[in-house]
Amino acid sequence: MLNISLANMIYTRLYAHAIGESHFEDIEVELLPTDFAAPAPLLDLSVYRAASHFAFLGAPAGWIGDWHPSSGRNIFFVLTGEWEIEASHGEVRRFAAGDVLQVEDTSGRGHASRVISATESLAAVVQLAD
Repeated sequence: MLNISLANMIYTRLYAHAIGESHFEDIEVELLPTDFAAPAPLLDLSVYRAASHFAFLGAPAGWIGDWHPSSGRNIFFVLTGEWEIEASHGEVRRFAAGDVLQVEDTSGRGHASRVISATESLAAVVQLAD
């Protein structure tokens, strides 16, 4: 779930703890007034994070991904459609257009995912640097 105000943003992180069980965590990021595009007015900006690649990912309506670890540390931006993600400890969350999910469960059982919208889903995926 994405939550934005002029002071912060909250997004979801999916990670595996030491014994490989995946869990969700809500992350709050501070946005600070920044001279980002001078001479335009200040914009609210978080701290930059290193990334190595980006791609677009499409999945048809009804697509199901059984239990699997993430292919890498990725930030997943849902552009269209809706996903349902289940962490291995049993919690299920939904992510629709505009939601952001940081996926880091690269070991252990991973997570199960599926497109639950009646239409296909398009997402932007940014692979985080190590």
